[in-house]
Amino acid sequence: MGKGVVMLMTLAICVLLPSVINGGRPMSRPFVLQGRVYCDTCRAGFETSATTYIPRATVRVECKDKEQNLVYSKEGTTDATGTYHILVNEDHGEETCDVALVSSPMGDCMTADPGRERARVVLTSYNGIVSNTRFANAMGFMKDEIMSGCTTLLQSLMEEED
Repeated sequence: MGKGVVMLMTLAICVLLPSVINGGRPMSRPFVLQGRVYCDTCRAGFETSATTYIPRATVRVECKDKEQNLVYSKEGTTDATGTYHILVNEDHGEETCDVALVSSPMGDCMTADPGRERARVVLTSYNGIVSNTRFANAMGFMKDEIMSGCTTLLQSLMEEED
């Protein structure tokens, strides 16, 4: 082999080997995936001033490879403020990760809001984000029956839009 080929192979090993080795190991500083789960009391499809946040709701982060095979899954539970914090010890830069609603402890607010039942998250250190905290969009369940006062609230929101 020529000297150029040997140098190229050596360079490739020096650059690629650490990332391959690191990809299979737990990280020293895990990602903290954070988000909130709410109850859409007005069935508006978004958070309003009447929205309440759900303690003890269950969510799950799932990462899938390019062939849509599940390669990582971990559940978490919200605290008293409806906020969850899930520690993820691995980099998932080559995968698509979503956090999704699993269940609500509120008997009258257990139906996942279509379009707000999952949120895409980026779980990699190779994107320029310095912090290990990753924030997911809020996800929500819908109240079985619209709370009183919602009609007035939603009308006021429509007026503000004009």
